[in-house]
Amino acid sequence: MRLVLFDVDGTLLIARGAGRRALGQALRQVLGTAGSLEQYDFRGRTDIRIVLDVLEAAGIPRATARERLDDVFEAYARTLAVEIGDGRDVVTLPGIAALVRRLDATEGLLLGLLTGNIEQGARIKLAPTGLSPFFPVGAFGSDDHDRGRLPSLAARRAQALTGHAFEPHEVVVIGDTPHDIECARAFGAVAVAVATGFHSRDELLADRPDLFFDDFADVERAVSLLSR
Repeated sequence: MRLVLFDVDGTLLIARGAGRRALGQALRQVLGTAGSLEQYDFRGRTDIRIVLDVLEAAGIPRATARERLDDVFEAYARTLAVEIGDGRDVVTLPGIAALVRRLDATEGLLLGLLTGNIEQGARIKLAPTGLSPFFPVGAFGSDDHDRGRLPSLAARRAQALTGHAFEPHEVVVIGDTPHDIECARAFGAVAVAVATGFHSRDELLADRPDLFFDDFADVERAVSLLSR
């Protein structure tokens, strides 16, 4: 059996900055400042790490920031739902809708999410695409600030769901940043990079992913390679 874990932003979809706008509003509402959030590089980072880094740079101690994480993320989820609205600014990336459905229908595969988004945020972004139900398990930016710990957590949750103990080589991590490749390697999973985010082909190939795609427009090829 194989567990195929997808990142969200830049891999499954783009939300045209909705997450950054919503998080900025939440930080200002809860703590009075969003610091240098507009300049912060979100790519491949967990929501917890983003909040802690930005607030620390703004002079708020990490201990204080950690105490307010639940409040920040509650406000963020409310605001994100408004930002996403009817989903007109959520764009599913090339081939993704067909790929997810084809993989879901493939015997021996279980799909899941591995994302820096908090779980509620990921589900809000996915809602307009209709793809959320295809991902019954996952690990999220609300679980740990360290993305490298998420693959093992996702594998444990998948085992609880299926009864199958997923070995690292049976886990596939798909993402659009070098951080996705790194977290796959930290667990010993298959690292798959796709250049539909904000990192170039050359940047991703420099980290030597096990599989590389410019995008998933060629669904047949992607299904063949990802289900091996």
